[in-house]
Amino acid sequence: MSDQPERWTQATVYPDMWADPDDDPRNRHGDSPEGELATLQDFLRDYRLTLRLKCEGLTPEQLARRSVPPSTMSLLGLIRHLAEVERDWRNWLAEGDPLPKLYGDPDGDFDGAVADQAVVDDAYATLEREQAATDAALAAHPDLGERVGKDRIAIRELLVHRIEEYARHCGHADLLRECVDGRVGQ
Repeated sequence: MSDQPERWTQATVYPDMWADPDDDPRNRHGDSPEGELATLQDFLRDYRLTLRLKCEGLTPEQLARRSVPPSTMSLLGLIRHLAEVERDWRNWLAEGDPLPKLYGDPDGDFDGAVADQAVVDDAYATLEREQAATDAALAAHPDLGERVGKDRIAIRELLVHRIEEYARHCGHADLLRECVDGRVGQ
């Protein structure tokens, strides 16, 4: 008998997928987005949904389960980390003093990801709040070539970096979820 969970998926049509296409909230039927900004926002939306899907249906203990020592990475830690990162991106937009860190220490997002329902609820609420605040701040800059902040970074670069950050961490989430309960899929 192995301690490893058996691999599984909810998909029946394509067994390497997370869910069947008709059940996947990332699949929208119809035309793809029109224009560069809409395309970037669409990719970001789908990666945000992917992270939520990978965390869906798990207990606080499962969400807080660490990967391989000495790493402190967990699904709950990823949620908290991405909230911290969303806040930090607003610092790139600003000319003034940076917003304070949400979780204090450089690794507070992962170190504080403990198996407690209140911590889980707060992590999701904080992520949603920080995503909305960053989305609103970026909406004030519809020109993707506009340069902002002290470092004069282009809005396009910020948007692409957000997509890259979520994509990278969704890859981590794939592996973490499979270790928790064996569920696999794109």
